[in-house]
Amino acid sequence: MKKNEDYREVDIITLLQALWRQLWLILLVVLAAGALCFVWARFLITPTYEASALMYVNNSQDSSKPISNSELSAAQSLVDTYVVILNSRTTLDQVRTAAGVSYSDRALQKMISAQAVNSTEVFRITVTSTDPQEAMDIANTIAKVLPSRISGVVEGSSVRVVDYAQLPTAQAAPNVALYTCLGALATLVAMCVIVLLQELFDNQIRGEDDLLRAYPQIPVLAAIPELLQRTDGYGCRYGGRSDKKEGAGQ
Repeated sequence: MKKNEDYREVDIITLLQALWRQLWLILLVVLAAGALCFVWARFLITPTYEASALMYVNNSQDSSKPISNSELSAAQSLVDTYVVILNSRTTLDQVRTAAGVSYSDRALQKMISAQAVNSTEVFRITVTSTDPQEAMDIANTIAKVLPSRISGVVEGSSVRVVDYAQLPTAQAAPNVALYTCLGALATLVAMCVIVLLQELFDNQIRGEDDLLRAYPQIPVLAAIPELLQRTDGYGCRYGGRSDKKEGAGQ
């Protein structure tokens, strides 16, 4: 027969009571963590800005003729090719010279991203920078340099500018509200787990109920009553005796 002290039964009510007892501490730590995440995201992380230009891929050199479905399909498949051309050293050198920046090829590649818009023949070029003006300038420089670069590499293809980049007015990252909420939520979950684990592995006996749950086969022979301070200032009294009876006895 397995000894009862090898395990401890804890019900949901007990766990909820443990959370309730530590509620003030949980809320305090959560608020502190949320405040720290807010300060970190708002003041310690350098904000970045994004500027985007839209380009249209035309797989026909004769712009006066209507574009067929096969040409549209070919244009969509060429978007990935154009992205590779965009990230080539020759194209980056032209962008660097025209924009008047001194970033390395690797740095520019990290700043520039391009992808098709909803699987269409239109693709978006996005430049990320800590300077909003610089992000717009580089994006617009790419929009001016890339068409001639592509037409010179891919025969029979051309690229037109749909929209030039605008000056970004709001930072793209970090999202201060998101950082704050995630930090507070993660702290809340962690604190609840810590409190519940403490309750599950706590073997201390704090009262008669804990004693009965730990050793149900052993009867309680006696209980020491709680000592309370007397209201008249003379010593202490047991919690089970009333002041009126004490006064009558005196």
